[in-house]
Amino acid sequence: MSIEQFIGVEHDLGTHRFTAGEIIDFASKYDPQRFHVDPEAARKSNFGGLCASGWHTTAIWMRLNVEDMKRIIAEALQRGEQPPQFGPSPGFENLKWLKPVFADDTIRFTRTLHEMRALKSRPGWSMMQMSSAAYNQNGDKVLSFDSTALVALPA
Repeated sequence: MSIEQFIGVEHDLGTHRFTAGEIIDFASKYDPQRFHVDPEAARKSNFGGLCASGWHTTAIWMRLNVEDMKRIIAEALQRGEQPPQFGPSPGFENLKWLKPVFADDTIRFTRTLHEMRALKSRPGWSMMQMSSAAYNQNGDKVLSFDSTALVALPA
């Protein structure tokens, strides 16, 4: 299987339904803005309803991304192949929370690989350049960002 076949293809990481309870729970711990923790105050805010913290939306993307990496590894092992070794990410940029994620929205999360660049400083390792996004049930993009991560592909 060649990595080139994945370049430019939007990969679906899965969906998540944001409930009012989990929105309030996450925001109470990490981002206690009134429109994340108080349904009545949220209704009166410029958002017009209880909405998830952008960090909550991003955290769900990360959970689904990690689950996908684990799935890729497990499937390779099941086929008797050496799996890729996923390394750290040096970070992300261009993070945009484009639209609010409201209680009961179901969000679809994606990742698109744009480039693999072999690292001269770490033989056998490459730097993946990716973009990621999330879409609500109406197809509206609610989150986007660009990131990089290290990966060692089997020979």
